[in-house]
Amino acid sequence: MRTMTFLCRIAPGQAACDIFSLEVYSMQTSHAKLRALTEGAILIALAEILSFLPLYKMPWGGSVDLAMLPIILYCVRWGFGAGMVASFAHAVLQMLFEGGIAIGWQSIIGDFIVAYSVLGLAGLFKGKFYLATIVACVARFLVHYVVGATIWAEYMPETFFNMTMTSPWIYSALYNAAYMLVDMLAILLVGFILMKTPAKKYLLGTDLAA
Repeated sequence: MRTMTFLCRIAPGQAACDIFSLEVYSMQTSHAKLRALTEGAILIALAEILSFLPLYKMPWGGSVDLAMLPIILYCVRWGFGAGMVASFAHAVLQMLFEGGIAIGWQSIIGDFIVAYSVLGLAGLFKGKFYLATIVACVARFLVHYVVGATIWAEYMPETFFNMTMTSPWIYSALYNAAYMLVDMLAILLVGFILMKTPAKKYLLGTDLAA
């Protein structure tokens, strides 16, 4: 308050403008935080709903669905920090409610907590939906790939896609790519369609700068 009083004595008009600007900035910042929290809650909930509507489910975990789309969208709009928080929340909910298959705490941490949390890397490419989607999907694939080739190695079948399996690394790559690649292409396709509509500004987050 001393600083404000001093400013007012020297230049009352300028001080009033400065104080008003600070108040507006504070209001805008609070509004942005509230909007980020609200969008996060809605998009995380939407991701959970979509995870219960798979187009295809793999026998040992993994499915083709659009559950990653809302999380990636949030990351692209709000950036890395907020995106990582949302991705971690999504990971915890997936672990609790998806009903997936896990063997021990290692696979729970790997296939759920880490695999879904790395979707937050999409936030590094704010405003770049396609690149963010590819990075997020590749990151999640790599986590599942390593977990599958190590923790799940003993469960490798003799054949997969009519091919004889001799290496868990090859099996894990084929298994996880079978749904992750389709997942990524489906999200990119939906994004491509939305880019042709007025929803483009929301997909890229340009509405936040307005």
